[in-house]
Amino acid sequence: MDFAQAIIEATSDVFDTMVMLEAAPGSQAAEKTTAFNDAISGILGFSGDIKGMLRINCPNQVAMAITGSLLGMEVEEIDDDVRDAIGEIANMIAGGLKIYFARHNHSIELSIPTAIGGQSYTVHSLANAEWVAVPFTLATGVMLVELQFVGLK
Repeated sequence: MDFAQAIIEATSDVFDTMVMLEAAPGSQAAEKTTAFNDAISGILGFSGDIKGMLRINCPNQVAMAITGSLLGMEVEEIDDDVRDAIGEIANMIAGGLKIYFARHNHSIELSIPTAIGGQSYTVHSLANAEWVAVPFTLATGVMLVELQFVGLK
């Protein structure tokens, strides 16, 4: 399975149909990013044939632009609407990945998304997990979509 391509397809579908913003995929990231500043991350776990986590990481400006486009309103600060929107974007992308896995005969169940953020925070990866990340360039900055997983049969 081509996990980078799965991320690109799922993310592009969400941005084309729901967010209505251009999100141009870049090349697969070579290094893990764990420290973030003035950003927000949407995180969603999954279990089943494959266990892991999807995480989207957005600078605040990107998160506000995504939320504004999704909700059809101006967004000027990080608030509950932004956190909810970024969590929901993670949920929609994970839904696309669930379909991709099903096409390859792997079943997963998704957890409820959550969002974290702040001026400076660190997120840690799953131990011994495979890792794939793809950056997407929007007009307001770069969003990183990461997939970490174990247990692929």
